[in-house]
Amino acid sequence: MRKRFLAVSFVMALALAACTNGGNSTRENISNVSSNKDSAGKSNYLEQEVVTDGKVLIAYFAVAENSDVDAISSASVSNVDGETKGRMTALAEMIQEKTGGDLFSIQTSVKYPGDGGKLIEYAQEEQDADARPELTSHIENLEDYDVVFIGFPTWWYDLPQILYSFFDEYDFSGKTIIPFNSHNGSRFSGTIETIQELEPDASVITDGFTVNERDVPDAKKDIDLWLEELGYQ
Repeated sequence: MRKRFLAVSFVMALALAACTNGGNSTRENISNVSSNKDSAGKSNYLEQEVVTDGKVLIAYFAVAENSDVDAISSASVSNVDGETKGRMTALAEMIQEKTGGDLFSIQTSVKYPGDGGKLIEYAQEEQDADARPELTSHIENLEDYDVVFIGFPTWWYDLPQILYSFFDEYDFSGKTIIPFNSHNGSRFSGTIETIQELEPDASVITDGFTVNERDVPDAKKDIDLWLEELGYQ
């Protein structure tokens, strides 16, 4: 079982974060594309090639689409251009606008608590149990795609457990995986390295897009700049 060492102050911050990974959000100034990139990837990003003329899939896990309340009532939503939607849904749609990719919502039989505090507790219980939630949505034509964007919130320094189920089900060998993420101060933590371990025969772009959850409504410009750097014009 994976061990986690969490300070009391960190746990208190999480209670305000709707189950994205907590921390002191004031330590980050997410105002431009460079600060939205995970620092772990900056040194080798230019060495990684993205085949931008290949077919694109944008897979994402949005808590609001897997909640025990309607999406509008979920704690994991943002108001984007006057519309309330799940944060990862909003980011996925922004990526779709630039890339023309197909959207795929990662769905599970689990109904996650719409209440932020209860969601935090539930996510920790799943991780402590190393759970593999059941997938109820499935990619039928994965072989058609060359590039797969994968979006998720950071939960307790880690991927949500449903992402482990997702990577257990699919072999992304030979494909390019591009992570994108929302957080509450922790950025990607070690999740990109985890994806590399789970999909060793895929090319995982280490300079993914990560944004504080409070800045999701205004992320479109930064996403466009990031995608342009990847080669999407």
